[in-house]
Amino acid sequence: MIKRRLKDRIRDRLQTSPAVALMGPRQVGKTTLAFSIGKETPSVYLDLENRTDLRKVQDIEAFHRENSDKLIILDEVQRLPEVFAPIRGLVDSERRKGNKAGHFLFLGSASLDLLRQSSESLAGRISYLELFPIDVREYLKNPKDLDKLNQLWVRGGFPESLLAKDDEGSLRWRRDFIRTYLERDIPQLGPRVPAETLERLWIMLTHAQGTNLNASKLASALDVSSMSIGRYIDLLADLLLVRRLKPYTENIKKRLIKSPKVYVRDSGITHALLNIKTYNDLLGHPVVGKSWEGFVIENIMAVLPEGAEIFYYRTSGGAEIDLLIEFATSPREFWAIEIKRSASASLKRGFHEACEDVKPTRKFLVHAGADTFPMKEGIQAISLFEFMALLEQ
Repeated sequence: MIKRRLKDRIRDRLQTSPAVALMGPRQVGKTTLAFSIGKETPSVYLDLENRTDLRKVQDIEAFHRENSDKLIILDEVQRLPEVFAPIRGLVDSERRKGNKAGHFLFLGSASLDLLRQSSESLAGRISYLELFPIDVREYLKNPKDLDKLNQLWVRGGFPESLLAKDDEGSLRWRRDFIRTYLERDIPQLGPRVPAETLERLWIMLTHAQGTNLNASKLASALDVSSMSIGRYIDLLADLLLVRRLKPYTENIKKRLIKSPKVYVRDSGITHALLNIKTYNDLLGHPVVGKSWEGFVIENIMAVLPEGAEIFYYRTSGGAEIDLLIEFATSPREFWAIEIKRSASASLKRGFHEACEDVKPTRKFLVHAGADTFPMKEGIQAISLFEFMALLEQ
């Protein structure tokens, strides 16, 4: 499945920027997307995990001279962050010749923030995009097809997992994915963390899906320091496996909960870590509500307009908004979102109190059904598919 909208954005960015970085976790489809772009324009592809390809870029200036008329695609670029410094000189040289766009496409399995730290020398010369796993709007041809919605929720959005011939094969792929990260990828990119310790932390985070981070509690359970827990979660976040949802605190005078909420990003990985194989298994598991919440947030992030930011809001008195979207508009616009599996779920007083504090422009209940209808107090109940469509307008 080619993400056509993202593909168009990459092509547009390559028309205006010397370099574009496409980031996303392993196996999410970055290389497939890059190959699709490469078929439309002269290009050369190098995988920096391949020793032969890695040698080719040791002298990136010479390689660029031989391929100056092509788009150079560098995959797994986080393996060689030192390549960015000489690329700056190449970009500037091409600019002086009047060639201002479309020289490099970088693919990486680390976060945008991590790559930005490595590529400071390309400031003003590089544009960043993130490739998310397959989302609801891509996968559902019929917005009322709840069986496919639930399959995507259970298996997650990694193509090999989602499109497996059965649930057992999907779960096996996700377990292999987890093992590969623990035994190969993380040791290559991060601090030396025992795989068993990191796996236990990963599982503990799934049990605590969507709750406020309590580093001291996790540290005690794993017999490590709170500082170590912070580093491990930083690493999982940098590898785009975990999301830390920030609290909204601006211009609020009430006593707020300010620790981030933590989610394992892909629902299929969440379920594999908890040994949840089928939809029925999921319905009977205590994580079901928070799993749906994380699934909704990641799907929303996949279509979030440029410049928009997401937060949660919670006071010590119990006022809470699951998700608050702040749009980059003038005047600023806020959408408050309560996330429930059932459209008939009653909204707690805390949501209404939080809305009085924040004064959102619009209020929604995003649910796991297919219907959209108005509720009391200006709240709209809406399916995830239709809510994503609103964001894409």
